[in-house]
Amino acid sequence: MRLPVPGPRDVWQLVERGGDAVEQLLGAVPRLVSLLDDAEVLVRRAGGLVDAIDATRAEADRVVARTDATVTRADTLVSSVAPLTDRLAALLDRLEPPLTALQPTLDRLAETTAPHEVDAMVELIDHLPVIADKMESHVIPVMDSLSSVAPDLHDLLDVSKELNEMLGQIPGISRMKKRIDKEQEAAGRG
Repeated sequence: MRLPVPGPRDVWQLVERGGDAVEQLLGAVPRLVSLLDDAEVLVRRAGGLVDAIDATRAEADRVVARTDATVTRADTLVSSVAPLTDRLAALLDRLEPPLTALQPTLDRLAETTAPHEVDAMVELIDHLPVIADKMESHVIPVMDSLSSVAPDLHDLLDVSKELNEMLGQIPGISRMKKRIDKEQEAAGRG
């Protein structure tokens, strides 16, 4: 391909157009200065926005770090509470049927129990160790010995009947006995 070589006329046209171009270029200088000023303002604003974005990002990083720590603590707490929750659920499953069955009794007990009765029960419970000790050391041994006392008591009753018969044979005693029987009968009716 052949390149055109400019001639004198082409140079002259170029110079004429160059003058117009220089004139247009000089006319555009104030606009360019204004555009540069606007661009500087935009660059400063963009720099401020970038700084604000950096500050926001840094604050977000701090919040995320705190949140991560909180989430880690919550996970630890949840994992330590999970076995307890399972045990509590199992306990509630076991206790629900008997508590449901006891509900009417508990309602009646709550309706009929006065505060002074509760105080008396508390006092009784406080005394239970002493009562249990006394029962074991005194009452139970006496009850165990009652089996050996019964024949002795029977013998004592037999002796008392014989004595009563003997007294009935003494002169004058039978009249006293009849009088005492009548007085006792009269006192029993009155």
